[in-house]
Amino acid sequence: MSPATIAIVLAAVVGTAAISGLFGMAGGSLLMGVLMLTVPVASAMVLHGAAQLASNGARAALHFRHIRWPVVTVFGAGAVLAMALMSFVSFAPSKALVFLAMGLLPILVWIPQRWSPFDAARPAHAFVAGMSTTALALTSGVSGPLTELFLVRSAMPARQVIATKAALQVFGHVAKILFYGAALLAGAGEGAAPPWLLAAVALAALAGAAIGGRLLDHVSEENFRRWRRWIFTVIGGTFLAQAVQLYLAGGG
Repeated sequence: MSPATIAIVLAAVVGTAAISGLFGMAGGSLLMGVLMLTVPVASAMVLHGAAQLASNGARAALHFRHIRWPVVTVFGAGAVLAMALMSFVSFAPSKALVFLAMGLLPILVWIPQRWSPFDAARPAHAFVAGMSTTALALTSGVSGPLTELFLVRSAMPARQVIATKAALQVFGHVAKILFYGAALLAGAGEGAAPPWLLAAVALAALAGAAIGGRLLDHVSEENFRRWRRWIFTVIGGTFLAQAVQLYLAGGG
């Protein structure tokens, strides 16, 4: 990677982590979009995984005592099964497919809570959540909205939801690093990000999350709830347009 590309990646990590810290969503999708326009798909997945792993790992550590470990354990079993199954498939998503998947994700945030039949507190639902969200993470790089769909109807208190979701998200990010990192190594490391860049990305994500947390203190509850879904939807619409453009150009 050129110095200019590295600078763009790190700036994007800080900025999008701040957005996630401010609105609780959208930053991960926006970061993946920037990475997809900057580096190859496999490298984008690994860098995104490193950034989000640092962010969600730190959040999980901060709220460690509120994590519902039975949910995490069953979810993890589903995630491991999804990784095992996908390891037998020669799968490399195109940029058009990734943009298409990310463009469709906003549909999930508009589903009314009462319509969701899922509850991660139920073992069977947690297992399905682990499989489906990990598969989505390996396809589009982003799975937060789907994970949230399994938590919105849970009877868990808010702190448990926040802590447990952060722990659950770790599986998808680790899966991306392992899955696409192995693919890069199998290709003799072509396009692979150096270890120091992964560490820099992780630190940038933590810095961005801290900035977002400070900004959140200046946003009213009304504006927070009003704008978060619309921002995510606009980003999704942009990704859909990008996917269409790539497919029409023969990049699908």
